[in-house]
Amino acid sequence: MSERESMPYDVVIVGGGPAGLAASIRLKQVNPEISVCILEKGSEIGAHILSGAVVDPKALDELLPEWREQGCPMAEVPVTDNWHWVLSKKGKMSIPHWPMPPFMSNDGNYTGSLGNLCRWLAEQAMELGVEIFPGFPAAEVLFDENGAVMGVATGDMGVAKDGSHKPDYQPGMELHAKYTLFAEGARGHLTKRLKAHFDLERDCEPQVYGIGIKELWDIDPAKHVPGRVIHTQGWPLSESNSWGGGFLYHQANNQVALGFVTALDYANPYVYPFEEFQRWKQHPEIRAILEGGRRVSYGARAINEGGWQSVPRLSFPGGALIGCSAGFVNVPRIKGSHTAMKSGMLAADSIVAAIAAGREKDDMVEYDTAVRESWIATELKKVQNAQPLVAKFGGELGTVLAGADMWLRTVGGFGIWKPMKHHRDSEATQRADLYKPIAYPKPDGVITFDRLTSVSFSYTNHEEDQPCHLVLKDPEVPTRINLPLYAGPEQRYCPAGVYEYVGVEEGNPRLQINAQNCVHCKTCDIKDMTQNIDWVTPEGGGGPNYPNM
Repeated sequence: MSERESMPYDVVIVGGGPAGLAASIRLKQVNPEISVCILEKGSEIGAHILSGAVVDPKALDELLPEWREQGCPMAEVPVTDNWHWVLSKKGKMSIPHWPMPPFMSNDGNYTGSLGNLCRWLAEQAMELGVEIFPGFPAAEVLFDENGAVMGVATGDMGVAKDGSHKPDYQPGMELHAKYTLFAEGARGHLTKRLKAHFDLERDCEPQVYGIGIKELWDIDPAKHVPGRVIHTQGWPLSESNSWGGGFLYHQANNQVALGFVTALDYANPYVYPFEEFQRWKQHPEIRAILEGGRRVSYGARAINEGGWQSVPRLSFPGGALIGCSAGFVNVPRIKGSHTAMKSGMLAADSIVAAIAAGREKDDMVEYDTAVRESWIATELKKVQNAQPLVAKFGGELGTVLAGADMWLRTVGGFGIWKPMKHHRDSEATQRADLYKPIAYPKPDGVITFDRLTSVSFSYTNHEEDQPCHLVLKDPEVPTRINLPLYAGPEQRYCPAGVYEYVGVEEGNPRLQINAQNCVHCKTCDIKDMTQNIDWVTPEGGGGPNYPNM
């Protein structure tokens, strides 16, 4: 067996998204002598980044005050106007923004590609001396003899599907650090293990999620209004007693980014988030914008929706959680990049001070305290009951109650309810015999599409001869429990067609896992009723290659 080589750094950062890149830049700004590396599982920085996105520049202004003049792509399209529609099947009702608290405004925000923002941030980080290794996923947390995190190991390369070593086999590398930051995004696979190992969620509510499915379209220039931001709620999810909503952002170069988020706490196992997105595109108001255009990209990603009460303990011996690994999304604002970046900056400040004091691999409780005393906490506490209220009372009444609660928390510092509790999304699914199957319309190939064709627009690729990165803890659970009791919902909640039951008509069903289609959204790891699916990292560079998403 080949022995793994090791490389020492002061700080290792797992994940090249907004949080990880912001942390790396701040570390080098404060102390250029600190050695920093970033591991990114995508083939390049930005390859796995998917968001709407409308970005609040608050953290970016703090990190790089001259970013607008430095060629940052996010500066191209400031938000010019906001629309919020409550949809019925054929019509809409426009909701004005003035009844909402002032912090809900998009004035001063920007819309564009979060992936391109990350590519630009990576350039700034490398100019400061940060080492970035794309195509190298962190596959394992390393612990020292005292139980502290001492770094991570990258995954082995050249391992065949049966576990044997191919001729090009290379063992993973160990990266040792005084402190390791985990910036993996929502439902990070190492973060999941760290939460359990250090019991980081013992004093908070469980995290809950939505699945966001997105497309990028070139549209008729006559219909394009740069900076226009549209959000919708109501139909079509109102028909299945689920909740979520759509977005459509007019970005640069006659493109619109559009997508649909379905909260993963839905009860009806026949709900099909991909098809709900396709139905939403056929709404007359949405279709009118898309007609005459063409789709150029597709992708999907899970989104943290738990809010402030689901933020876990952030530090532990040797490391910390930053960004969406911790869960700082402001759900009603549909924003999390600014809070993610700020958390990375606060972690960097704590690390610089700790290393200057001669410390390493201890519990940086001062970082956890800094977050809870920062504007991240101030902002998220105001909206902490928005998601639970909509989930409990439905879109219409829940939105009214959430608005009232946010106003009271903004003006008076208290809400209608105390922080509300969550149940894990995996516990929400009910038996199939309590519901009727939902008849979704067939795709027209113009506005709506089938799932496998859509995956081709994510430019996803995995080396086929490698161990499956979607691991079933018990291979019999799908056919013993999921299919007979719940009608096999993994066939529907996956936005990439990874899970497929074959042999059903012959009376000998089995679950086929088409892992090569996986877009790394993590929905299966979240929504599976028995928590039998464990998402682990595939070989480096595998997965989607999102352009401009």
